[in-house]
Amino acid sequence: MAWIEIIPEEAATGELKTLYEEIRQRRGKISNILAVHSLHPGALRAHLELYLQVMFSRSGLSRAERELVAVVVSATNRCTYCVQHHAEALRAYWKDPEQVEQAVRDYRKLALPERTRALLDHAVKLTRTPDRVTEADLDRLRALGWTDRDILDLTLIVAYFNFVNRIALGLGVMPTPEEVQGYRY
Repeated sequence: MAWIEIIPEEAATGELKTLYEEIRQRRGKISNILAVHSLHPGALRAHLELYLQVMFSRSGLSRAERELVAVVVSATNRCTYCVQHHAEALRAYWKDPEQVEQAVRDYRKLALPERTRALLDHAVKLTRTPDRVTEADLDRLRALGWTDRDILDLTLIVAYFNFVNRIALGLGVMPTPEEVQGYRY
């Protein structure tokens, strides 16, 4: 599950127990990426709040687009944990496993609207070469109908997944088939 100690649900007390109960009630179960924070409940709470804000709050990006960005950023970083989790979520929206697998392999081979492709191209550029992002990149997104709020949301999602990919990769957080499935989307 991970290379560091994780406090299991049945051994949790105090703030951690409360957080685990909140997560289970809201999401249906506790993911390994959240459980890996068990030694630092304050960081777990902050992580969970950021996740809920960038992935579930009101946005010009649909839930499916946000999951697609999560998959593409995580595939770019070769983060198996996040790819598996968010490909599962994307399947819930797309209902097409082959298309989801293509998004994991190479989104550029999908028949996507130009504005969606631009969103993903920007996400990859921000992931691989953040120092090369320019105002012209944002102007391209604007020209395709994305608002400044949408661009902010995209940037927050990309930054969040780069953050979480490094937690998963740096701490050896691994998924199991049972752990990847069964969340509330």
